[in-house]
Amino acid sequence: MNVVFTGLVIEWRGPSPFYFVTVPEDRAADVQEVAAMATYGWGVVPVEARIGELAFTTSLFPRDGGYLLPLKSAVRKPLGLSAGDGATVTMTVRL
Repeated sequence: MNVVFTGLVIEWRGPSPFYFVTVPEDRAADVQEVAAMATYGWGVVPVEARIGELAFTTSLFPRDGGYLLPLKSAVRKPLGLSAGDGATVTMTVRL
């Protein structure tokens, strides 16, 4: 399943700061349709994602009925993404 969306970069403060792109509600509903086939536990969904020219693998985190796409520093920093920025993501759910 391929999904393209633009989401907001958010910062989650915890023991160390983490950054995520929020998956919009309509795209989260698309992911939810195949999540049971793809998840390897705890509701996380493995994906291959691309922002600009940077491709990476990660897993969506379920949150409040939707999903958050983690942004590793190796992706976020070269793209100059900060909390509050919009990011256009092309994503494939790995089944």
